[in-house]
Amino acid sequence: MSQQAHPGETGTSARDALDGAITAIAAAGCETPRLDAEVLLAHVLGVGRERLLSDRTLLVQGPAVRAFQDAVRRRAVEREPVAYILGRRHFRRLELLVDRRALVPRPETELLVEVGLELGLGARVLDIGTGCGAVALALKDERSDLHVSASDVSAAALELAALNGRRLQLDVRWIQADLLPEADEFDAILANLPYVADSERAQLAPEIARHEPALALFAGPDGLNAIRALLEQVAERPPVRVIALEVGAGQAKAVAELVGAAGFDAIRFERDLARIQRVVIGERHRDDGEDG
Repeated sequence: MSQQAHPGETGTSARDALDGAITAIAAAGCETPRLDAEVLLAHVLGVGRERLLSDRTLLVQGPAVRAFQDAVRRRAVEREPVAYILGRRHFRRLELLVDRRALVPRPETELLVEVGLELGLGARVLDIGTGCGAVALALKDERSDLHVSASDVSAAALELAALNGRRLQLDVRWIQADLLPEADEFDAILANLPYVADSERAQLAPEIARHEPALALFAGPDGLNAIRALLEQVAERPPVRVIALEVGAGQAKAVAELVGAAGFDAIRFERDLARIQRVVIGERHRDDGEDG
C-alpha cells in the first residue's frame, strides 16, 4: 500500500504531510504530536515509521490523502486515542484489537501480568475487569500451564476480549460476571477495576473522558467502590491465596488496608515507571479458620 513518486504523479510528500499533521495535533494540546502523526501516517500508508523520514520519494496521494486527513481530524479535533483510530494496541508480546468497548491497555497494567508469572505451576487465575482481554491473554501467552479465566460485567467488552482470544489462539475462559463468578474457585485474582473518583471526571484528559467507557473508569466518591466490593467477596473465598489490584495514584495505602482486612497477611506494592505505587499485592498464608 506504500506509495512512491513516479513521473507525472502528483501528491504531497510524506514529510510535508507529517509537518502539517504535527502542527494540527500539537495545537489541539495532545502530548505527543510527532509520535501520533508518524504512527497515523505509517498506518495509512502501510509502511514502517522509519521509512517516513528516510524515503524522500514517499507520497501521500489518492485515497490515502482523505484517510490521513480523517485520522488527523479524529486525533486533533475529537481527541480520539491513537489506539482507537488504529484499532489495535501492542501489549507485551501481543497485538490486540481495541475499540470503545474497552479501555486502551496501559503499560502499567503489565505489572499485573508480572504478578501472574510468579504463580505456581498450573495455578487457576482469574483476570477481573478484563476489558479487551490484555492481562489474561498475555498471561496465557507467557505461561501456557496456567488455567486462565477472565471476567467482565460488560458483555460488549467480553465480545472484544473473546475476539482477541480467537485471533491469537489462546485458550482463556471468558465469563460475564459482576466481579467474582459465584461457582468457580481460583488460586489467584488479578484485577484492573475502575478506580477513578467521580469527582475527578472533569480532570481527565479528553482522550479518556470522551472516548473510553465510563463503566471501566469510575467507582464512587473515592474511586474504591469496586475494589471494596471485590475484597468483600474474596474474604469469603479462602482458596484465593494471591490477589493483585491495580490502583490509582495515592490509593495504595487505603487499598492495602482493605486487602489486609480481607484476610491477606503479606502485602506488598509494585511501582510503575513513574514510581507510583500502582499495584497492591496480597498473599494469604493462614488457613481458613485460623486465629491471628
